[in-house]
Amino acid sequence: MPASATDRRIILTINRGSGTLKAGLYEGSDPPSLIVSMKVDRAGAPEARIKIVDAHGKTVLDSAAQDAAADSGLSTILEWLSKSGYASRLAGIGHRLVHGGPRYTESQKITPEVLAELEKIAPLDPDHTPQAIRNIRFFIERLPDTPQIGCFDTAFHACLPKVAKMYAVPRKMYDEGIRRYGFHGLSCEYILQQLRSTDAALASRRLIIAHLGNGASMTAVKGGRSIDTSMGFTPLEGLVMGTRSGDIDPAAVLYLQERDRVAPRDIDALLNKESGLLGLSGTSSDMRDLLEKEAGDERAAEAVALFCYRARKYVGAYAAALGGLDALIFAGGIGENASQIRERVCAGLEFLGIEIDSALNRINAPVISKKGSRATIRVIKTDEDIVIARHVLAIIGMSS
Repeated sequence: MPASATDRRIILTINRGSGTLKAGLYEGSDPPSLIVSMKVDRAGAPEARIKIVDAHGKTVLDSAAQDAAADSGLSTILEWLSKSGYASRLAGIGHRLVHGGPRYTESQKITPEVLAELEKIAPLDPDHTPQAIRNIRFFIERLPDTPQIGCFDTAFHACLPKVAKMYAVPRKMYDEGIRRYGFHGLSCEYILQQLRSTDAALASRRLIIAHLGNGASMTAVKGGRSIDTSMGFTPLEGLVMGTRSGDIDPAAVLYLQERDRVAPRDIDALLNKESGLLGLSGTSSDMRDLLEKEAGDERAAEAVALFCYRARKYVGAYAAALGGLDALIFAGGIGENASQIRERVCAGLEFLGIEIDSALNRINAPVISKKGSRATIRVIKTDEDIVIARHVLAIIGMSS
């Protein structure tokens, strides 16, 4: 017999990356309380490995994930949940879905209609959405009575002013959904929630959120709402990233297609998988590697320099869009941990009121701006999974 609603207050979150699968198990409290976090490295590959860590940092499981490629470690996760007694207590499962297209501007309960629509928009995000759909189908088959919720990275940016959404192409293309959507929305939502709890007045002012990681984006926020963001129709637009090119003249792509007869799928691989820090350096997409090498490797140094230069340009542009700047917030793997990158991004922006305190920056302090700086500079460790858990609780009617 199924557990009662009061017994089933456990939420599972699924966050699929391009090479990893992260999952979290939460008590359905307000706010949700982490029970364990789970990570599958090289998800879907024969060498996939799963690690489960409890809320105190103790490793609960560290083993090979003996799954078929399509399962990406989910079978191992579900087996552990069942053995630990959690599977029968699941009240809902939340999935991070990168692209919601023009239709989905808030989190949704997964129905056959929603799943069919996700299949249609999957080509907009070939790196994440097809696997996310497979993950959803996995749980439909094995836990058919457990509600599943889709939480869209694009939803936070649904409020973008139309002028920030549009491309200067024939208007019918906008009506067909060719527009700027923006991503990293779950991360932005978490950062705003954290800022409201520590400095509510600042949270409602003029902010730039720099989510810098393997995927990198920048978002201008005013009055708690996204007014512009660097990623566009897909996550390819904007900043230099680990393997993505970011901004590039479309004519360069057309030139390559014409000159070398390059197929669209190969252009996609070039711009999404072979460019960015990897393409510039020729050696690595990992900022840690490049910072170690830059002193003796000109290409690594140029890759780091271009990453910082492009980010600095966007800070200036978004300060203009906001009409000034009250806070710059760094998040993401690079933004949270690479003090050298934060310092280089901020260098020369004193005219915007951005003055970094080098000593505080080196120790990754929560606030790294100089005392008296007109703009506050913060470092906030983002947590998309807890945002997903909150959305699940709200939709299944368990939030307070």
